[in-house]
Amino acid sequence: MKEVDLDVDLAQYIRNIPDFPQLGVQFKDITTLLKDGMAFRETIERLVGIFEDKGVELVVGIEARGFIIGAPLAYSLGCGFVPVRKAGKLPAPTLSKTYDLEYGSATLEIHRDAIEKGQKVIIVDDLLATGGTTKAVCEMVEELGGKIIGIGFVIELESLKGREKLSSYPVYSLIRFNI
Repeated sequence: MKEVDLDVDLAQYIRNIPDFPQLGVQFKDITTLLKDGMAFRETIERLVGIFEDKGVELVVGIEARGFIIGAPLAYSLGCGFVPVRKAGKLPAPTLSKTYDLEYGSATLEIHRDAIEKGQKVIIVDDLLATGGTTKAVCEMVEELGGKIIGIGFVIELESLKGREKLSSYPVYSLIRFNI
């Protein structure tokens, strides 16, 4: 692993999109971070630094931006990657979880054979807001027998208090905004 450069302010690579996807929302766009090779590499290296000594066996990435973060993280940690997808996207038998959103509900799925009992798992996504999506993923991982040893995010929107829904787990975020 390369030396982590803590002097790099990753927040400067996050673009704010006002009124997206609806009026009053300040969308935190990570595509500007992803397109900068140094910033993207630094993001992954910082997450590696958090998890490298924890015996991670699987990285679970939440569709879709969790795939972008989770796959290189799993590669760097030398472990497997498991995608959690929207309903109907995975080809083998799945476990499904429907959860509430601010305006409606959504369903996520994971392959039933993706996690073996007792495997040490971390869950990653780009952003922690209210925590509902990640909480649903935690429930699926545990139902399959996985042991969640941490949850990692690039961005955390602290004022939405998503961390409270995940208080049973170690939660790490690289960039925090209080919007």
